Amino acid sequence: MRILIDIGHPGHVHLFKNLAKEMQKKGHTFLFTCRQKEFEIELMKAEGFEFVSFGKKYNSTVGKMFGLLKFDFMTVVQGLKFKPDLFMSHGSPYAAHAAAILRKPHVSLEDTGNMEQVKLYLPFTKSVLTSTAFHKSLGDKQIEYAGYHELAYLHPNYFTSDVKVYHTLGIPEQTPYVVLRFVSWNASHDVNQSGLTMTEKRELLQHLDKKYKVFISSEGQLPDEFKEYQIKIPPEKMHDVLAFAEMFIGEGATMASESAILGTPAIYINSIMAGTIDEQVDYGLLFNFQKGEGVMEKIKELENTSNLQEAFGKKREQLLKDKIDVTAFLIWFVENFPQSHRTMKNDPKYYHNFS
Repeated sequence: MRILIDIGHPGHVHLFKNLAKEMQKKGHTFLFTCRQKEFEIELMKAEGFEFVSFGKKYNSTVGKMFGLLKFDFMTVVQGLKFKPDLFMSHGSPYAAHAAAILRKPHVSLEDTGNMEQVKLYLPFTKSVLTSTAFHKSLGDKQIEYAGYHELAYLHPNYFTSDVKVYHTLGIPEQTPYVVLRFVSWNASHDVNQSGLTMTEKRELLQHLDKKYKVFISSEGQLPDEFKEYQIKIPPEKMHDVLAFAEMFIGEGATMASESAILGTPAIYINSIMAGTIDEQVDYGLLFNFQKGEGVMEKIKELENTSNLQEAFGKKREQLLKDKIDVTAFLIWFVENFPQSHRTMKNDPKYYHNFS
């Protein structure tokens, strides 16, 4: 098979990378397309994938409307050149539209439920794969499985944390550190949403800096006063960093969920809700705040909890026991598409074969 995957976020590279690697071993061919946002290109280079960048994304409303037309056209052009049998993405309207124009199927993964985006791609998509934790119904095209996107790359079958990351960070082993994540609030799903105020960020840093080495990952430009904390590592090492952190505190849902799955206490501050986040709260691996109020108290509570890492390790083990190997499921679904879609409709629990 020839498969074109459109990437819209650094996390999407991780989401699809093991699917691509494992299927490439079987002789399948992949092409990735992307817009330049954060570390997508660096990650694809690190993985050795063939890719085409369409340039920078647009942040203004008018720019996004122009970008939809521009990137649709550019995806169609790459489709004509690459001749894929299948398009895949994480809710990409560009991949969906190009697939429809070229009369090829588009399979989407979805976990945010941003309906503004869903409405743009769903009519042109054959299957939408969502977690059983997903909180919205997307109709007959929706296929559910017991897992999260982050398990496609952080499941123990594919990821083992590397202690050498301490050296990468430039600190001695066992040095306690925390990771903060700030988002840019430029995405379409960020409209009218909120997280930490600048004052709250300062207060967090003042507290954490007394006890830990602090590293900040930021989607946008950091203010000068925070730049000394900016993490400077190859982006593909970020999951190792999260795995050994004392805790994660941030506005980004993907990194919060990644931390939870790795057994690192995660504090997520964002008014955007997601079924995946809610379920990880239920497992006790993640704590969700709509805004900064209460965050400092939760940090102090975690700091005063004895055997914190051991307790979270046990919670992580239970989560892994309950979930499937998402990459194995995706490989089966793609290699057997469209029959796989019919199989899942006839037997919605078929995903248990990939536990």
